Amino acid sequence: MRVIVVGGGVVGTMHAWQAIQRGHEVVQIEREAEARGASLRNFGQIWVSGRAGGAEVETALRARELWEGVGAAVPGLGFRPNGSLTLVRTPRELAVAEAALARPDAAARGYRLLAPAEARALNPALRGAFTAALHCERDAAVEPRTAQLALREALLSSGRYTFRPGREVREVVGDSAVRDDHGDTHTGDAVVLCTGAWLSGLVRELVPDLPVRRVRLQMMQTEPLGEPLTTSVADGDSFRYYPAYRGPALDELTAAEAQTPVAAEHRMQLLMVQRRDGGLTIGDTHEYEHPFAFDILEDPYEHLTAVVEGFLGRPLPRVRRRWAGVYAQCTDPAKVVHRQQVRSGTWLVTGPGGRGMTCSPAIAETTANELGW
Repeated sequence: MRVIVVGGGVVGTMHAWQAIQRGHEVVQIEREAEARGASLRNFGQIWVSGRAGGAEVETALRARELWEGVGAAVPGLGFRPNGSLTLVRTPRELAVAEAALARPDAAARGYRLLAPAEARALNPALRGAFTAALHCERDAAVEPRTAQLALREALLSSGRYTFRPGREVREVVGDSAVRDDHGDTHTGDAVVLCTGAWLSGLVRELVPDLPVRRVRLQMMQTEPLGEPLTTSVADGDSFRYYPAYRGPALDELTAAEAQTPVAAEHRMQLLMVQRRDGGLTIGDTHEYEHPFAFDILEDPYEHLTAVVEGFLGRPLPRVRRRWAGVYAQCTDPAKVVHRQQVRSGTWLVTGPGGRGMTCSPAIAETTANELGW
């Protein structure tokens, strides 16, 4: 079988990986010289802890298993099973963490509630103030800025993979072929469109009422911390944005404890993970209303800096870079991804939202299974 994958991000690349692993030939087409969207502009977190119950957490747990296998085969991914700590500061945040422990899938996620001393034993860099920590053992991390390059190198070694950069697909031709802006037609037995947050042009023509929206966020990365941050770190505000924590305890938290004005305005939470060079990737904000702002706002970064310094008990290293990113999210929050057949041999796969890096291996596996690869 010959599979045409449109899109060079992590979802597209994982579809290419599945096809190659199953013995097929793949042509992957990317409109940029390299993928530049959400697949690079993220934390690199394999984030099981906050996923909704049922299909979503099952997908995340399967993806976590697949990531570990891919990471063993491709060391350049930088896969590491570092787990996470969500640090709580108030009694109501603690109540949300305690409610998470009562979930029927708590053991599968690897939840434990730790006292401050236990959390610091696990992550000694956390010398600041917090009252408890929700540990999720199943969380992990990869290196988002280099993951696609490492995966592509492994795919090329198969001898059955071709990467076509700098080509924008303009048209689906027949049932399982596409034509790019160079005038070339790429024909296969199946076409998978993994276009991420690029929802205009061809995607709009194929699915005018696509139930997917775009979300913008801001992030930053620091110089090396100078010591290991042995787990990913989140704050209690993250409870407000992840479906795993919904329930009476969260309702009481949101009713009784407002976020700071800056955090509320920008729908903020702290997520933080250390890169292999020792720097920290820190974020994030959420912006849903179009048109998105074109500028990078400073207030959210000041808020995040204060939160991080409070947990670390030390000044943050100098910020090396700041950026904004946009990802595609299903408008139905119960859907992990939007997968739609748009021609007899052509499928559109998009909209995983903030779950793209986490769930992409399992999303691609499901596509491959459903298409009979």
